[in-house]
Amino acid sequence: MRSTSGRGLMGEWLAGLVAVAVFGSTCGMHGQAVKVRYRTAFEHGFLIVRDQAGATLGSGELTQVSSRHRIKLHVVLHFRDGSIDDETTFYSQGETIRLISDRHIQRGKSYPNPVDVLIDAGKQQVTVRDLSKSTDQAKPEHMDLQPDTSNGILFALIQNMQADTPIEVSYVALASKPRMVKLAIAKGGEDQFTIGGRSYKAVKYDVKVHLGGVAGVVAPMIGKQPPDSYVWVTESKVPAVVRIDSALYTGGPVWSIQLASPVW
Repeated sequence: MRSTSGRGLMGEWLAGLVAVAVFGSTCGMHGQAVKVRYRTAFEHGFLIVRDQAGATLGSGELTQVSSRHRIKLHVVLHFRDGSIDDETTFYSQGETIRLISDRHIQRGKSYPNPVDVLIDAGKQQVTVRDLSKSTDQAKPEHMDLQPDTSNGILFALIQNMQADTPIEVSYVALASKPRMVKLAIAKGGEDQFTIGGRSYKAVKYDVKVHLGGVAGVVAPMIGKQPPDSYVWVTESKVPAVVRIDSALYTGGPVWSIQLASPVW
């Protein structure tokens, strides 16, 4: 069952999930390292994207390859209007999970601001290319990337959390000028889902964006506070992410990414 496991959803094709936090500045709180409780290996799974009314917007595929302590995760979403969301993440898996690099490309009608972003944790660089401009030249810029930067690995971190212990991690919010924000992740309750008529439990995690500083005070007043994202993880000996509800770009609607079953 691993080939279609929900664990593959850990790959943050949702690197834009807090893209709406373009006003952000870093909070004063320090991020937390999450110890590896469940090691990932080779995975291959299929996804479906729906709007809040349940209409299908597109489908996707993920692959993950493990080489000792280095993991490569590739997730691509193909929308019915021809848009593409393509992300490749490299991360290490020792005692804790650490980001190595993350490249995220969004383009097409579903993305008003097409972009190509590369985060290089080793070089402490972020490179942004505006795909709406054919002549735009991408230039690497220095950014103080914290050890707990979670782009591309957010859902791997959630899978390894102790359900009753909230955490806070750093995140590079995508924009023409990337900003570092904080994500506060905590258990928000439990829900049930069914497969073939059999019921299962899932822990629902609430992911809040902390803008910090003056922006954190002003944003809710002017309606710019990023909406919360929600992640459902199965309650089992091997936890699996089975659903994510989140906005994928600045000011975008909340979409739901879920596991897909083959239709014969």
